[in-house]
Amino acid sequence: MKRRAFLLGMLAAPLARAGEVKYPRVVRGTRLRFPRDHGAHPDFRTEWWYATGWLQRGRDPLGFQVTFFRARPRWDSANPSRFAPRQILLAHAALADPRHGRLRHDQRAARDALGLAGAATRTTDAWIDDWRFALQGDTYHASIAARDFTLALALKAPRAPLLQGEAGFSRKGHRRDEASYYYSRPQLSASGTLDGQPVGGSAWLDHEWSSQYLAPEAAGWDWCGINLADGESLTAFRMRDRQGGTHYAPRGVSFTPLKTWRSPRTGAEYPVAMRVEAQGQAWDLEPLMQDQELDARSTTGTVYWEGAVRALQAGREVGRGYLELTGYWKPMAL
Repeated sequence: MKRRAFLLGMLAAPLARAGEVKYPRVVRGTRLRFPRDHGAHPDFRTEWWYATGWLQRGRDPLGFQVTFFRARPRWDSANPSRFAPRQILLAHAALADPRHGRLRHDQRAARDALGLAGAATRTTDAWIDDWRFALQGDTYHASIAARDFTLALALKAPRAPLLQGEAGFSRKGHRRDEASYYYSRPQLSASGTLDGQPVGGSAWLDHEWSSQYLAPEAAGWDWCGINLADGESLTAFRMRDRQGGTHYAPRGVSFTPLKTWRSPRTGAEYPVAMRVEAQGQAWDLEPLMQDQELDARSTTGTVYWEGAVRALQAGREVGRGYLELTGYWKPMAL
């Protein structure tokens, strides 16, 4: 509760404020440039670097997630102090371990003050205390010292960024401003240690920034990123309306629930197995385990399901990745 009170205090209206921020728009036709666009975009309202994947520890498969968020508060502060909350950094880390039966996760939040937290603008480098996610050459390095696990990973990118949507312009709704800049790095090779023991596998990275991500009619989204066994990749998403239907999805994309699971902690019911149709094909996504609910109320203020899944076609495994289900507990508010 202390951390939650600290974060809410940072996001509350500053005492010495000069005026409401005018966030920039996401504009179709803007060319993404690298390595600059691997870095932070502090003028925009929200941004995240989102790494997920499957690891092997001996014979045991595990899912992992490491996410760093950057948020620009609504009000610009006239206070020249380095403690003034001009940017907020948040981070989540989670492990899906079937032997444990539910997610092991931790989270952090801080101002970008005094070098204790921040996000560099020239390339990927986000940190909060001793948690860090940084790009060096073609390899991302994640270092997480969580409450009950320690994770150190190197995620090597074999190819250039995959620009989502229209050359990195990804529409999220029907209005002009409901969009993000968005690229992915699928088929990352992962190696490192978990609690000092060697692990290896494959991973996926999303980097996305926006000023108006979610339409007011939308409750949340369903998203998947799958590394396919043939070396290709699958990304699909839909924005759901508050009645449970699809508010917006790219053409040809659909999600059909196959199995639901109800959380014994929050009562939220999630469609943890999904049939995803895209690009004229269909995949059935089956969870590594059902209880992959992440309670992030102490940082981002929400609860969602985010889990490792297998992709099946005709009952045969053809890929592995992650499925994210938001807005099932309560409508999302970014």
